[in-house]
Amino acid sequence: MKIEFDAEQKIFHLQSKNTSYVMQVIRDGYLTHLYWGKRIHTYRQSNPLRFIDRGFSPNPDPDDRTFSLDTIPQEYPAYGNGDFRMPAYQVQLGNGSTVTDFRYKEHRIYEGKPALEGLPATYVEHNDEAKTLEIIVEDSVTGLTATLMYTVFRDFDAITRSVRFHNQGTEPIKLLRALSASVDFRDHEYDLLTLYGAHINERNIARRPIVPGLQGVDSRRGASSAQQNPFFALLRKGSDEHQGEVFAFSLVYSGNFHAQVEVDQFLTTRASIGLNPFDFSWLLAPGEQFQTPEAVMVYSSQGINDMSLTYNRLYRTRLSRGKFRDQVRPILINNWEATYFDFNADKIEQIAKQGQELGIELFVLDDGWFGKRDDDKSSLGDWVVDRHKLPNGLDDLARRVRNMGMEFGLWFEPEMISEDSNLYRAHPDWCLHVPNRPATLGRNQLILDLSRKEVCDYIIEAVSSVLSSAPISYVKWDMNRHMTEIGSAALPPERQRETAHRYMLGLYRVMEEIISRFPDILFESCSGGGGRFDPGMLYYMPQTWTSDNTDAVSRLKIQYGTSLVYPVSSMGAHVSTVPNHQVHRVTSLDIRGHVAMSGNFGYELDLTKLTEEEKKTVKEQVKLYKEIRPLIQFGDFYRILSPFEGNETAWAFVSQDQAEAVLCYFKVLSQPAEPVRILKCRGLNPDFLYQHLDTGEVFGGDELMNAGLTIPELKGDFTSLLLRFKKVGEA
Repeated sequence: MKIEFDAEQKIFHLQSKNTSYVMQVIRDGYLTHLYWGKRIHTYRQSNPLRFIDRGFSPNPDPDDRTFSLDTIPQEYPAYGNGDFRMPAYQVQLGNGSTVTDFRYKEHRIYEGKPALEGLPATYVEHNDEAKTLEIIVEDSVTGLTATLMYTVFRDFDAITRSVRFHNQGTEPIKLLRALSASVDFRDHEYDLLTLYGAHINERNIARRPIVPGLQGVDSRRGASSAQQNPFFALLRKGSDEHQGEVFAFSLVYSGNFHAQVEVDQFLTTRASIGLNPFDFSWLLAPGEQFQTPEAVMVYSSQGINDMSLTYNRLYRTRLSRGKFRDQVRPILINNWEATYFDFNADKIEQIAKQGQELGIELFVLDDGWFGKRDDDKSSLGDWVVDRHKLPNGLDDLARRVRNMGMEFGLWFEPEMISEDSNLYRAHPDWCLHVPNRPATLGRNQLILDLSRKEVCDYIIEAVSSVLSSAPISYVKWDMNRHMTEIGSAALPPERQRETAHRYMLGLYRVMEEIISRFPDILFESCSGGGGRFDPGMLYYMPQTWTSDNTDAVSRLKIQYGTSLVYPVSSMGAHVSTVPNHQVHRVTSLDIRGHVAMSGNFGYELDLTKLTEEEKKTVKEQVKLYKEIRPLIQFGDFYRILSPFEGNETAWAFVSQDQAEAVLCYFKVLSQPAEPVRILKCRGLNPDFLYQHLDTGEVFGGDELMNAGLTIPELKGDFTSLLLRFKKVGEA
């Protein structure tokens, strides 16, 4: 890990263990991009820029037609002074013009990594874990500067980037576009990989060749969304899970984002990611600053799975925070699909008692415990206990559960408000809205305006009051609709397009305050399931409810796609009843258990209705998961067979020291004349001997990875195996 600056050549060379990133200041201060890829010891300009007279590409120097911003790879490009490609930023000046010209001014290199004010970001615990480069570029006409921040890590092949704008002029400036990272590649031989979906169908994998023109993904929904995840990767042709080059971009942000790839007329590629410029602007008065979210860029020379290992390890250990970052997560029972809104204290106690007898560690009371919440039409915002359902309050119920030896958890949806609520009747202007327009409802609810300090303060105090009232050790933080009528009664007209981003800053402030007040509570984020499964949320809450779809077969794709970026320790996964409530499929308790055990394990059904045989199976599943839980939650995850490519899925969990492994195999439909499946493991040590704990057989790690393991015949649809291996020696 190092950052070097060659003062004579004006070249910056950033290095991690396996990655190099090279920039150069040329001509009169233009910052250009030269290389990003596999680590090189010393950059000696083997691939210098070529300057060619391109005819219709404009030239800042009238005496040199070979130099044009339209044809050179740039680090943080503008629009309006010669480059016709999509810019990384754009501003509007007081005279209405949008032209700026950033030139290199100065830089500094230092150990460690700074926090981003008001925003989530990766971090280091000791300064020797990372080095940071700050390059300040300046527009001399307006006094606007941008600090381009780059951090390289000692232990991860990742580079983080963000930008801080500072209006050091005398006139207001309006930001119209402020992306976090832009990289210009000198060719176009790539496929674009993205994660798309919908509610109960999150993070499917899309891969397609890039073509001349624009392509990309974004969210305009006020949340990172289930529809598109704030991530994309460029893959060299022929790259797959375990070989080939991958250049990946992930945005540490939970709101509207923009990720775009442009192939220009000369078949070069510009990749960029950051805040969505759609319906966005930000007024910078003289002296004010604006900080963009952080982009995390990962390079892999060994395929997609190696990229995932970097993201998984980095996000688990240097994005997630708090006491639960390194603690195993409890096995829980959630009452939502068991009771929905129809419950009382006695019913809850019955389910919890049954859970305790089966070895489950945490009971979570979901929606319906507050206000007059008998359906989804009322009471959001009124965070007071419904004494009709819980006559003795939360404290009594929580203590009854804890007296059984279980922990107690609670569901909230703090960002929302119902029209039928005391809060709305008292403060109808506290929701997002625009004048003279009717409000659009989603799930019968509106969204509180978190761009307003008084609204944030109310949420902090209301939630804190509940959390202080009872022994609560877990919170599920939900958010069940996206933004419409995005406006704030507290902002002037010229700042209305700041509302969505100010909302996110308010939300992050609320979360930071609450998790700081209650460090012993495990928080899980949720947004209609996985509608806000993004790095920004993991900074505040170390796990996320992966999807409202609990069907085991559907979850194969959902969890497989999620694993491209996010660690297993962040994925909530539950066993639910059959027929499944979302897709009405009937699957065995075995496959439901094996899929859910591939994440943070729990149940979401009425345990009191299980047969004795089912209770026995659940008890065995709980016992097994407790044995393998550290490996599942904190081991390395390897994808082997993709549910997007066939009838079978397989993945493996391998401990950091490679001494233990769990191999999971799933078959969806039974096929006639099925071939014998030989499964090749991943991630083992080729020099270790491993014992198959179910059969006692011993195999070499090299044999399991190269010759493979013959899977026994499985009869019927929706079948699965979970195989355990443990090191018993060395070859």
